[in-house]
Amino acid sequence: MAVTIRDVAKQAEVSIATVSRALSAPDLVAERTRARVIEAAKELGYEPNRAARSLITGRTGFIGAVVPDLTNPFFLGVLKGIQAAAREAGHHVLLVDTAEDPATEADLIGSIARQVDGLLLLSSRIPTSRLQQVSGSCRAVLFNRLVPGYPAVLVDSGDGMRQLVQYLGALGHRRCAYAGGPAESWADAERRRGLAKACGASGVRMVDLGPFAPVYSAGARAADLALEARATAIIAFNDLMALGVVARLRDRGVHVPLEMSVAGFDDIAMASMGSPRLTTVAAPLEQAGRSAVSLLTSMLDGGAAPRGKLLPVRLVVRSSTGAVRRSRQTAGRAVS
Repeated sequence: MAVTIRDVAKQAEVSIATVSRALSAPDLVAERTRARVIEAAKELGYEPNRAARSLITGRTGFIGAVVPDLTNPFFLGVLKGIQAAAREAGHHVLLVDTAEDPATEADLIGSIARQVDGLLLLSSRIPTSRLQQVSGSCRAVLFNRLVPGYPAVLVDSGDGMRQLVQYLGALGHRRCAYAGGPAESWADAERRRGLAKACGASGVRMVDLGPFAPVYSAGARAADLALEARATAIIAFNDLMALGVVARLRDRGVHVPLEMSVAGFDDIAMASMGSPRLTTVAAPLEQAGRSAVSLLTSMLDGGAAPRGKLLPVRLVVRSSTGAVRRSRQTAGRAVS
C-alpha cells in the first residue's frame, strides 16, 4: 500500500498542512520541524504526488531536452551528462527528437514548452526569430548554438579546426577538403570560420565540398568529391561522416592514410574502434550536458541570468592521418 502524506504527518507528529509546507515551501516551516518531516518521509519512503506538487509550486519537475538526432552518438554523450545532473537536482528529463528537421523542431518546442519548467536545446537548427517565438517565456539554455538573450554551452569548434589544420600542415598537407555539416548548423559556421582563419595563417588550402547531412552515409559522396578535387586530406564535420569517408575510400581502393588522410570531430566511441582508428577533435560531451543543466537550474531558482560557458577541445591523433606520401595536382573551390 502506498505511503500517503497522512502517514508522514502521523510519523512526524505534525499536521498534514505542515507536511505539505515542509516539502513544497520549506521557508515557511521551522528548521527543526522541517527536518523531522523530511526524516519521516525518508523512513516511510514517501513520494509526493507530482501533479499535486505542481499545483502548489507552479513547477512540473520536468525539463525538456530537444535533440536533432538521437541516433547520433555525439548527442548521447551530452544527454548522459544532462540525465545525471538533472537527477541530482531532482528533475526528470522529457526528451524529444526532431529528426534534423527545423519545422519539426519548432513544433515540438512549442508543444513541450508549456509542459516543462525549462528547455535544453541541443544544436538547434531553427532561425533565431522562430526560436524566440516558439520558446515563449519558457526558460531555455542552448548547447552548440549562440543566440542573444539565451545562456549557452559551447564547444570551441574554431580552436578545434585550428588544431586540425596545424597538425595536417605539419604532416605536409597543402590541399585539404572540408565535408561540412547542415547549412542551418551554427557549429558548422563556427568550424568554417576556424578553418578559414587557420588556413590563412598556415598556407593550407581548403576545398569546400559543400554541406551534407551529418550522417554516416554522407561520407561516401564527400569521399568521391575529395578524390575528384585531388585533395590529400579530408576533414569531416563529425565523426560519423568521417567514418563514412573511410569506408568509401576503402571500397575505392584508396589507402587511409597513405593515399588520403581523414579526420573527424567529436571523438565518439566508434572513432577508436575501427581500422584505421580515427583522428578527431575531442569535446567534453558529458561535462557539456552537466553545464547546461547547471545553467538552467540556476535560472529556475531565481538567480541572475547566468553567463554561458565555452568548453575547450583537444586534438586526438590516431592512425587515419599521416604524412603526405605522394603529391597531387589539385583543383577545386576554396573555403572563404
